[in-house]
Amino acid sequence: MNTTANEVLQFIQEYDVKFIRLGFCDLFGIQKNIAIMPDQLQEAFEHGVSFDASAIRGFRDVKKSDLLLFPDPATLTVLPWRPGPGRVVRFFCDIKNPDGSPFAHDSRYLLKKVVERCESRGYVCKIGAECEFYLFKTDENGDPSDVTLDKGGYLDISPLDKGENIRREICLCLEEMGIGPESSHHEQGPGQNEIDFKYSDALACADNLLTFKSVVKAIAARNGLFASFMPKPLPREAGSGLHVNISLEQNGLNIFKDFVDGQQGITDSFIAGILERTPEITLFLNPLCNSYERFGSFEAPKYVSWSYQNRSQLVRIPAAIGERVRMELRSPDPSMNPYLAFALIIAAGLEGMEKQLALPPAVDADLYTADESITANLPELPKSLEEAIALAENSDLVKVVVGEELLAKYVALKKEEAAAFAAAKDKTVFFRERYFRLY
Repeated sequence: MNTTANEVLQFIQEYDVKFIRLGFCDLFGIQKNIAIMPDQLQEAFEHGVSFDASAIRGFRDVKKSDLLLFPDPATLTVLPWRPGPGRVVRFFCDIKNPDGSPFAHDSRYLLKKVVERCESRGYVCKIGAECEFYLFKTDENGDPSDVTLDKGGYLDISPLDKGENIRREICLCLEEMGIGPESSHHEQGPGQNEIDFKYSDALACADNLLTFKSVVKAIAARNGLFASFMPKPLPREAGSGLHVNISLEQNGLNIFKDFVDGQQGITDSFIAGILERTPEITLFLNPLCNSYERFGSFEAPKYVSWSYQNRSQLVRIPAAIGERVRMELRSPDPSMNPYLAFALIIAAGLEGMEKQLALPPAVDADLYTADESITANLPELPKSLEEAIALAENSDLVKVVVGEELLAKYVALKKEEAAAFAAAKDKTVFFRERYFRLY
């Protein structure tokens, strides 16, 4: 919705809006919000709404704790699942310092800067997300249990698939909010589902991902269920991935449609840049100790490689023609902060283009069963959060994109998390207590 502040204020009056939520994302992908009444919105547009940044992990300390939320009028969304009478709307916000300057650790602002760099070179990056999640039953107190909604598998239908009505409700809600769902189905794990929505520009896709997760959780709760986006909620079942489909537009045309392996053109170099940098940005694509339980099985990658259609690869080129030709990055999971993740992925691709990197040969093998003569020569993704931290800490690309101060804060908090995991007597208990309810 491309709207101005004045148009939004008129909408609020005409459509009986009674409650306004101002949303933003913390460094670790968790959505936060403040609610205001409609008569406070104009003040919010002009002067912002103050909040205590010292209470948001990784933002600020108590000595300088004030930050301001400025609602982005283009992100106005009615929340269809909220009870009436009187509508509830939500905005995503820009975070600013008291002097009006952008807050340097606002991940949405960091993505905007990378998008501007991309557009200054004449390209628009389009991203589509494929997000997986599990549905669990709740107990008599309404708390999430470890019992999945069903025992269905990939593309099963009712009665094996008991989630089809929930997915339909989610899709209809997303459609009402202007987010176009393209497909939905039961995934491999029991109670596991996937919903894909139409690609958009990078900032809108990141906003949509946060909206999607909140919709899924709200609709699940309304049906007496708990939705989990934890990367590996069940130790012996498929993990939940967030596959990132990327293409580049130039003058309104998708230049990926001309992708031919070996031509060393723009798209080859863009993919090569992402392949080269993925290990060191993995901390931001897979930010939990639990994330590393997923790699190397159930179609989650382990090696840095690419191929056509091959789901054992880090990057695959799906079967598609024309405007739908794209690359798919298969390592990220739903616990990531989408703004930081997309900023780093795009920056890696731009670097590949600037350096005119050559794309390595495709690896046309099933990497889950391939002989060591194939896999021994392939770089690997980090095997743990500790490995990912070490790679990110020494990455010049990460320092440039997120800034050294933010990186230092992020790494310090993640080192604490990794140390707590290392000290845990039971990793399954650690995962459940630390991540299950939060993600």
